[in-house]
Amino acid sequence: MITKDKIETLKTQLRGILISPDDEKYDEARTIYNAMIDKKPSCIAKCRNVADVITCVKFARENNLPTSILGGGHNGPGLALVDDGLVIDVSNMKGVRVNPEAKTVRAEAGCTWADVDHASHAFGLATVSGVISTTGIAGLTLGGGHGYLSRKYGLTVDNLIEADVVLADGSFVTASETENKELFWALRGGGGNFGVVTSFKYNLHPVDQVVAGPMMWPISQTEKIMKWYRDWLPKAPNDVYAFFLTAEVPGDPFPPELHGEKVCGLMWCVMGSEEDTETFLQEARNVAKPLFEHVGSMPYPKLQSMFDELYCPGLQWYWKGDFVNELSDEAITKHLNYAEVPTSLSTMHLYPINGAVHNKNATETAWKHRDVNWSMVIAGVATDPTDTDKIKSWALDLWEATYPYSAGAAYVNFLMKEGDERVKASYGENYQRLQKVKAKYDPENFFRINQNIKPA
Repeated sequence: MITKDKIETLKTQLRGILISPDDEKYDEARTIYNAMIDKKPSCIAKCRNVADVITCVKFARENNLPTSILGGGHNGPGLALVDDGLVIDVSNMKGVRVNPEAKTVRAEAGCTWADVDHASHAFGLATVSGVISTTGIAGLTLGGGHGYLSRKYGLTVDNLIEADVVLADGSFVTASETENKELFWALRGGGGNFGVVTSFKYNLHPVDQVVAGPMMWPISQTEKIMKWYRDWLPKAPNDVYAFFLTAEVPGDPFPPELHGEKVCGLMWCVMGSEEDTETFLQEARNVAKPLFEHVGSMPYPKLQSMFDELYCPGLQWYWKGDFVNELSDEAITKHLNYAEVPTSLSTMHLYPINGAVHNKNATETAWKHRDVNWSMVIAGVATDPTDTDKIKSWALDLWEATYPYSAGAAYVNFLMKEGDERVKASYGENYQRLQKVKAKYDPENFFRINQNIKPA
């Protein structure tokens, strides 16, 4: 534990706010997206700028404090927080600057995707992000990043131009294709293992209106829709994106008579006109009559924020993930056994990561799995803490049933605390190279409160 005198000393060195356990805002400051997480840091530094981050890293090293990095706070196992250590909270660092001529955006590490989308949409531009706009840009990017635009424009890290980083010794560097190239390679999928990234610069693409929204069928149609989807999606143009899901129909804005219905469905995002998109929608309708559909033209930020209210902070989360090469009939049969979700917010998603994601080879970035077609997440979600065992059991049972049909590895951002072997599997042949980069930039493994890559 750190002494109160040292905490007071650190307070005087920061422009931002330092919160300790006796502060009235302590419980609020240690609350993150997953309400299942209950960690008690020694102090939380709400940094205002890069200088604050440097000060915190040096202070933590000098005082041998375990240190975590908090941005958007969406990490499932709660690795944004640490018991009895220092949390470097960058969530107040929210500067965003768009260069519309160069089609780039620079955003500080405390930004959410809503912040970036808001700034870039004014110019009819966007970059690849996830599917919930309250997600922090830092964690999603450093894990690789996939979302609605991935079939067209690749992963988030494929659009990263450079990153500013505070290293474990407190020094400040820029990583890009021309500076600190090995660090830049590692940051593109290697997580928070190499330093505190304080800002990211991304390529932007012309994305303004998209044709998007949900199309749902009764749960009894799961096998038929899933088999059609696995054959149809890989052949679809890269402008066309749809992820498959099993879920329960929530409340508004869905029709009251459907509330509580167990369903399977597609969540569409097509970069084209409504007229052009109608062909693809009709192909899906021809498989089976939808129970409900609400697909239309909308601004891209509206699509990005569509799930924000439904999956708000304060819910109980337990998730499992895997990469999937192909959906065999046997794998689909296993999914059918668990298609009925255990709570109203639990869901299974199959996110397409083919198309432009396949344009790079396995060693071009730290993200290795450039040959798989889907990234699956099984998300057990509940409002009531007493449902924790129920959602964990369902997620684990479905994962264990389908794992033999997976690629044997998962998107690192979909890992809970699953051990070194699962982390290694996420990186495959790139893991040893990552260890060498770790040994160069963080040889003492100072940044270890993460899905950890140990120095070689």
